[in-house]
Amino acid sequence: MRIGLARLAVMLTALAMLRATGAYAIDQLSESPIELVRQTVNNEIAPGAGNTKTMYVDRKQTQHGSQTKLLVETREGNAEMMILVDGKPLSAEQRKAEDARLSELARNPDELRKRQRSDKEDEERTERIMRALPDAFLYEPDGTVPGTQELGKPGDQLVRLKFRPNPKYSPPSHVEQILTGLEGYLLIDADQHRIAKIDGTLGKEVGFGWGILGHLDRGGHFLVEQANVVKGEWELTRMSLSFTGKALLIKSINIKSDEVCTDFRPAPPNLTFAEGVELLKKQADQPITAQNHNPK
Repeated sequence: MRIGLARLAVMLTALAMLRATGAYAIDQLSESPIELVRQTVNNEIAPGAGNTKTMYVDRKQTQHGSQTKLLVETREGNAEMMILVDGKPLSAEQRKAEDARLSELARNPDELRKRQRSDKEDEERTERIMRALPDAFLYEPDGTVPGTQELGKPGDQLVRLKFRPNPKYSPPSHVEQILTGLEGYLLIDADQHRIAKIDGTLGKEVGFGWGILGHLDRGGHFLVEQANVVKGEWELTRMSLSFTGKALLIKSINIKSDEVCTDFRPAPPNLTFAEGVELLKKQADQPITAQNHNPK
């Protein structure tokens, strides 16, 4: 929370109130940290969660530059359209190629099914990681922070829980293996039972397949943030990844990206992929503002 120029007494009073509020929120938790995490995970992966469709702007920065896309959620998966490359609008030739790519994809049911299978596999891996959170870590309360438009829900207090690896946890597969080396903190909206933030760092090197399949170096970091963006709908607002390592002992792993999602708005329900593509083309013709499409 930012505090503007004010009298010293007012500042001290405000700080005292913030501290008292934080202490009250922790003291009044109706469940232990592990139960809070468990109930939150169950809510995150519950069937029917995330039914509201949205349209938004996604900007991803990597070592190779930045790409900004418009995305809309449809009943057949996400449709996405490139609108900026390294902060600059597409040339006429690039826009023509992007339109053609999307139109071809909308007419290709086999490719759509392939994308749907890939999306489902990603969702299943994500769910496996989520289900492991209560058991993979030991949690410790660490105060509260207020929710904002970009993080959590405005007006709600977010419970901060520090976590470290649980030495008794045995990952059932390589998917959950990374959790054995992570330490960091969670921010949880205890009223909504939603995760607002996960910030984790690898405190040790993590190997896969006894190190034969590869490893991730110590110091790797990831950050995921969510917010209540549309009609009670929680969506990813930021994801940052920074990892190095080796795959199959010889291939280097060097992942560094920062992805920010903004400008959320409701999308028409029950859109087909083809209808989503046409909506994206219309929206892409609207003026592009630096505020909405080049978030800092």
